[in-house]
Amino acid sequence: MTPTLILDTSVLIAGLRSSLGASFALLDLVGSGRFAIGLTAALVLEYEATCMKSLPALNLTADDVRELLDYFCHVGKLAAVRFRVRPSVADADDELVLEAAIATGSEWIVTHNIRDMAAGAARYGIEVIKPGEALRRLGVEP
Repeated sequence: MTPTLILDTSVLIAGLRSSLGASFALLDLVGSGRFAIGLTAALVLEYEATCMKSLPALNLTADDVRELLDYFCHVGKLAAVRFRVRPSVADADDELVLEAAIATGSEWIVTHNIRDMAAGAARYGIEVIKPGEALRRLGVEP
């Protein structure tokens, strides 16, 4: 069965900044069928806002970001958040990530910041893992 996962904004930004790491490798696999990327409106808006603030560092244009997010929405597993679980995690900014994981039935949240999210996500049966671990579980060499 194909796992559904949520990419934290930190993974998206890391993958867009450098083509050398596990974060980029995960972005490169979006739409490949190895996993489904879970999305909610709030998460997509978070991706957009963060990317737009970082355009020079990402060496992207606003149109590039819109095209990427349109692609994610085309191939992703979209869901509406039907209930809020706040407060559940240490960092309030991460609440929308956990809510997206719950709403989409995701098995994993992939992030660079495991500590802030792990306990809250575990209450809902969701694992919080780093990009390299996600690649290993997907059978892809980082």
